[in-house]
Amino acid sequence: MALNYDQLLAAPPAVKHQNYDERDTILYALGVGLGSDHQDERQLPFIWERDLQALPTSAATLAWTRFSDVDLGFTYAKMVHAEQRMTIHQPVPATGAVYSQLQIQDVVDRGTDRGAMVYWERKLFNSSDDSLISTQILTILARGDGGFGGPDRPILESHKLPDREPDIVSELKVSTRSALIYRLTGDLNPLHIDPAMARKVGFDGPILHGLATYGFVGHALLQSVLDYDASRLVELDGRFSAPVYPGDRIETDIWADGDTVSLRIRAPDREVVVFNNGRAKILPK
Repeated sequence: MALNYDQLLAAPPAVKHQNYDERDTILYALGVGLGSDHQDERQLPFIWERDLQALPTSAATLAWTRFSDVDLGFTYAKMVHAEQRMTIHQPVPATGAVYSQLQIQDVVDRGTDRGAMVYWERKLFNSSDDSLISTQILTILARGDGGFGGPDRPILESHKLPDREPDIVSELKVSTRSALIYRLTGDLNPLHIDPAMARKVGFDGPILHGLATYGFVGHALLQSVLDYDASRLVELDGRFSAPVYPGDRIETDIWADGDTVSLRIRAPDREVVVFNNGRAKILPK
């Protein structure tokens, strides 16, 4: 059944609530690679209850609503998370209660063979005072839902990387257990744990969650540019260009231009770019 453009834009926001504690915050940090260097004391605030801090990118997963829970007629099995944009308005509380609102902002029809680009706006609020923690734009490629007659116009432009050699190249190792840990934050899709399922849909084995990859991007910025001062990261955008596999070694190419940082993430041993057109906005020290 074809999508109805007007109905999609008129759909009310889906609301999701979550209470979370120190264990949840630490589990997320472990899932995106914090604690891998036991000698790096700068990582301790994110993995130890003493003076615990939440990673900024955790705002992308708290009070997460599965797209399949929002019954709007999409072919959910063919939906792919293509791009993530996020603004942090205030630090993510280390513990507490939050709620999210997920609503379609726009749908661009690219034709029967090319699918549709679906832009969802996701807002995360602190339940204690209804203050806004984060605003996100999730770009989803609905591969099975093009040709429904909606408007055909340009999609959102991705950030262009500088035309020069990177200023910094950093390295992180994705643990073979990263997907197993990260799934405990709430995304239990068997694609990230079941080898048979992963092979069935064309992968060599279980892959890392897209938003876990996004967490590794944030980790790379904290490590290489921000000296693990999470309060300085206020925006982080980029495009998921290829899956990350547990056990991958990933390198981050970084270009620093004032308060704007451009970045690209590669899995060099597989010669593939896994996160492209990255852009972060940072605050001065």
